[in-house]
Amino acid sequence: MTTTIYVTNDGLQKLRAELDRLKNVERPAISQQIAEARDKGDLSENAEYDAAKEAQGLLEMRIAKLETTVANARIIDESRIDLSQVQILTKVKIRNVATKAVMEYMLVAETEANLKENKIAIGTPIAKALLGKKKGDIVEVTVPSGVMKLEIIDISK
Repeated sequence: MTTTIYVTNDGLQKLRAELDRLKNVERPAISQQIAEARDKGDLSENAEYDAAKEAQGLLEMRIAKLETTVANARIIDESRIDLSQVQILTKVKIRNVATKAVMEYMLVAETEANLKENKIAIGTPIAKALLGKKKGDIVEVTVPSGVMKLEIIDISK
């Protein structure tokens, strides 16, 4: 089952750059480590060889995951975003009804999420609750501490 992953053009370029680095820099470096460890003799008692082989396995897993992500990525046309409702790549200003705290988040693909930049993944409970809602709507989000009511103040790019 393939899942389409929506990304921005910049996000896709970052994924491709990371994939290129892993294939062309990290993979040869690990191969070199394995060769050096193999040259040290008995492989049955060679911790360096075991560690290098394990690192190689983890690297190959990461490469395979990135290749799948890039293959299933679809670029979102940012010029066609409808600001009448919350959707991926929109900035949403929300107010917690109980505490009156105001927050602003941009809804992005899982691969581009970064809380320090106020970018939350589309699969998070808050993002799921906000999707498709309009300015002025009050949404209820189930969080570990209970139910949180959020009012949508503004939707922008």
